[in-house]
Amino acid sequence: MRVVAVRTWKSLLADRLFGRAAELGFYFLFALFPTLFSASSLLGLAAKSAEQIYDKLLHYLALVIPTAALGTVLSTFNETTAAASSGKLTFGLVAAIWSASVGISAIQDTLNGVYKVSETRSYFVARLYAIGLTILLTGLVTLELACMLGGDYLASVAHDQIRHAWMADIAATLSRLAGWTVATLLLALSFAVTYCWAPDLKPRRWRWLTPGGTVGIVGWLMASLGLRIYLHFFNNYSITYGSLGAVIILLTWFYISGLMLLVGAEIDSEISAAAVEARVSAASLTSSAAVIPTIPS
Repeated sequence: MRVVAVRTWKSLLADRLFGRAAELGFYFLFALFPTLFSASSLLGLAAKSAEQIYDKLLHYLALVIPTAALGTVLSTFNETTAAASSGKLTFGLVAAIWSASVGISAIQDTLNGVYKVSETRSYFVARLYAIGLTILLTGLVTLELACMLGGDYLASVAHDQIRHAWMADIAATLSRLAGWTVATLLLALSFAVTYCWAPDLKPRRWRWLTPGGTVGIVGWLMASLGLRIYLHFFNNYSITYGSLGAVIILLTWFYISGLMLLVGAEIDSEISAAAVEARVSAASLTSSAAVIPTIPS
C-alpha cells in the first residue's frame, strides 16, 4: 500500500497532473452547458414543461456544485433553453453533443499520458470514441438524476398513502436510500466507462470498480463537500474577483473534479505497473535459478 502511494505521488508529479487537471477544468467549463442541454433534451419536452420536476432535477446539482456558482449555472442554462422548440432542440442536441465531446477529447489525451500509452487512433476515430462516450455519459448522468428524483417521488407517495407515520417514514427512507444507491452505482459505472474507453489501451479490460475508481469517487465527493464548507465560512471570492467570483468557484470545482479523476487513473496505472514488475521479477528469479549449473562432486 505504501509503495503504491509513493509511486502514485511520484507519477502524479512526473505526469504534471496538477497542470493537466487545470486543462481539464477549462474544457469541463466549456462542455458544461452543452452537456446539461443534452441531458435535459434526453428527459424530453414533457419534463421541461413540468417546471417542478425540471427544476428539481437541476437542483440536484447543488449537492456537488458549490452553491455560490449554482445560481450562475442555472440562470445561464435557463436562458439558453428558454426559447427551445422541437426543431431547435434536434439541431441543438447535435451541436451540444459535438461541443461536449471536446471535454472528453481532453480526457482522452490526459489519460493516455497517465497510462503511458501513445494515441494510435486517427483523429476521426478518436473523435468518434469521444462522441460515443459523451452520449453514454450524458445518458448515465440523466439516469442518476432520474434515480434521485424517483426515490424522492416514491418517498412522497409513501407519506401520502401509508397511514401509520412510522411505517411511512421507514418506507420513505428506504425509497430514498434505494434511489441514491442506484445513482451511486451509476456514478461508479461512469468512472469505469471513462477509464476503460477514453485512453487508447491495448488490450482493454473492463473492471466495474477499481481501487483508483473508488479513491476517485470518494475523493471527488469529499473534496466537493470540503469546498462547500470552505465557501460557507470563507466566501471571499466576490470581494477578490467581483462578478467573476461565481465563475472562479465553478472553475475551482471543475479543477478538483478533473484532479480526482486523474488521481484515480494514476492509482490504477501504478497498481498495474507494480503487478507487472512483480511478475517479471518473479519470472527472472525463476529463470536464474533454472540455469544455475550444478557442481559435480
